[in-house]
Amino acid sequence: MKHLKTLLLVAIFTIGLGGVANAQKTAHINTDKLLAEMPETKALKAELERLQKTYRDDIEGMFKKLEAKVKKYEAEGKSQTQETNQQRAIEVQQDRQKIAQAEQAMNQEMGKKYQEKTMPILKKAEDAIKAVAAEKGIIYVLDAAPGKGLIVYDKGEDIYPAVKAKLGF
Repeated sequence: MKHLKTLLLVAIFTIGLGGVANAQKTAHINTDKLLAEMPETKALKAELERLQKTYRDDIEGMFKKLEAKVKKYEAEGKSQTQETNQQRAIEVQQDRQKIAQAEQAMNQEMGKKYQEKTMPILKKAEDAIKAVAAEKGIIYVLDAAPGKGLIVYDKGEDIYPAVKAKLGF
């Protein structure tokens, strides 16, 4: 009977160890860091900064013309008729609306360009993460970026270096 208990205990312990060996592997990666370091993301950032500078220069040019017009109209205001001054006020208001529309168009174009260019970058990162996980036999990959995922115990494998190598940077 004593041997049976010992044998049963050994069997349970062995099965338990086998279960641990077959446990699903998990890993983590900081996707914010990965995306920030990807060359494609850096190129996109530079492209968006150039585009924004072009828009900003155009808008600043419009604003300077408006300021010059306002100064001229204010200087000539006393010597003009009330009807002319009212017409000029309407013209200044229309110019201000054009500037506001240009700023809105800039923001929309920047957002559209960002969305358009970001999707392939995200897809590439996701594919690399999946490939590394498959190569390493990892079942779950948690996002370790601050505010993205909850990692209470991060002793799992960090696959960031492997994904970075997979992407070639």
